[in-house]
Amino acid sequence: MKKIKVLIIDDSALVRQTLFELLSSDPEIEVTGMASDPYIAAAKINEVIPDVITLDVEMPKMDGLTFLRKLMSQHPIPVVVISTLTEKGTDTAIEALELGAVEIVAKPKVNTKELLEKARFELCEKVKIASTAFVKRRLNTVSKPGDNMQPKLSADVMLEKVQSRKSLIQTTEIVIAVGASTGGTEALKTFLMAMPVDSPGIVIVQHMPEMFTKQFAKRLDSICAINIKEAEDGDEVLPGQALIAPGNQHMLLKRSGARYYVEVKDGPLVNRHKPAVDVLFRSVSRYAGKNAIGVIMTGMGDDGSKGLLEMKEEGAFTIAQDEKSCVVFGMPKEAIKLNAVLEILSLNQIAPFIINKLKK
Repeated sequence: MKKIKVLIIDDSALVRQTLFELLSSDPEIEVTGMASDPYIAAAKINEVIPDVITLDVEMPKMDGLTFLRKLMSQHPIPVVVISTLTEKGTDTAIEALELGAVEIVAKPKVNTKELLEKARFELCEKVKIASTAFVKRRLNTVSKPGDNMQPKLSADVMLEKVQSRKSLIQTTEIVIAVGASTGGTEALKTFLMAMPVDSPGIVIVQHMPEMFTKQFAKRLDSICAINIKEAEDGDEVLPGQALIAPGNQHMLLKRSGARYYVEVKDGPLVNRHKPAVDVLFRSVSRYAGKNAIGVIMTGMGDDGSKGLLEMKEEGAFTIAQDEKSCVVFGMPKEAIKLNAVLEILSLNQIAPFIINKLKK
């Protein structure tokens, strides 16, 4: 199988070497070049065109964002941003996603064997996912059995599936539940900017590392008509507000009387993700039932597909983003294959469709 060619761009020699060792440990990946700044990177790209670039966005001579703008306008290549876990670093990384980067990875901390293995797994997976984005060069880049640190768990580990409770779910409040992964930051931006101030409460899982979700929510809140915040345990689900699950925490919908609220809690990875869309969707199926609308957007893998089916079985209306408008048509495709989807729409159609449906 043809290996995924990767170019590493980082001003730190230590980080470059660490990334080289982590990526080279995967037999499906080949590091074809390393560069300490974007000017050297441009010369490397002329020599060997990589399938994926890992990019530090805080660099001398030319910052990563300027390089990314030039790259996306002249020679689009899937980019994985390697970012520091600081307020400035996370905010810059979110801006990089807006400019066309497809994934974020926190700069590896490799002072223990466990952290080293976790960093290796996450980085290699992100690079493989990125290699399928946009041009989708290779669709068969799923990890080999035995590569994963732990087995793939289902939503059962966070919330047990129960028999249908349709007769118990009676309320006038609608909840919109959304799940997304690769490409989801821009998809959610498009969707949320189109939602009016009187929209139902929205709960969202976007696969994103810890700390990045807070900056992501802040940026969306500054440009959208509705209020958007990173969810905190016990937050009420209110009309005109969207709650985004924090990175490295699961988020579940709960209900007390007619009031919906969220529970944010730790737990194992579900579908190798935390937060997981399946966990959110299962809780929505249980506590909102037919009073919910489920939306599954762009992303690699199958997280959310089973949960969306459970929502549909409880009477919720379910929507999938179509292939043409997805960065990666993995999650919607799997949901469609399970017959969990009632409507397939382009990204720009989703919000108007929901608004029109709510009016009826």
